[in-house]
Amino acid sequence: MQPTNVLILPGWQNSGPDHWQSLWEQVHGYQRVEQHDWMRPLRGDWIARLEDVLLSCDEPAVLVAHSLGCIHAAAWAAHSKNTQRVKGALLVAPPDVAQGDLRQMLPGWAPVPLHRLPFETVLFASSDDPFCAPARARLFAGAWGADFVDAGPHGHLNAESGLDDWPQAHERLLRLMRL
Repeated sequence: MQPTNVLILPGWQNSGPDHWQSLWEQVHGYQRVEQHDWMRPLRGDWIARLEDVLLSCDEPAVLVAHSLGCIHAAAWAAHSKNTQRVKGALLVAPPDVAQGDLRQMLPGWAPVPLHRLPFETVLFASSDDPFCAPARARLFAGAWGADFVDAGPHGHLNAESGLDDWPQAHERLLRLMRL
């Protein structure tokens, strides 16, 4: 599998230079799916952009999503007729966009699509994520047919979590790439 067929799906506001997604992109050559507006994400626009990128890939891709990127991946899978273009997904720290504050900050992203994803999926969640209670993260994993990995108390599993290049999650990604 070519590194450019590993697609990085950041969440709201993108992933900064110290985020594990950015480190993986720099070190391994994975491809970030750029969005038109990281500050005011529009669900339909993000889905269309992912569809365009996947159609340009020369082989099925693996998605690496963080935060809103997880909801993005699930929403894309619910609408696309090209889900065979994805062979696996690593989903990290999905936010509960249906809860009050997030629902207001990210209009148009609720409800969370709760359908089985048609590709191998692994979901990492933190036991103290401020944007998603552990029970909701487990509900998402079950609905999506994902293997659930409890990452322990590391907040939103972002740059502030001190994960650096996060070898534990990268090992799971490598397994998805070998499918």
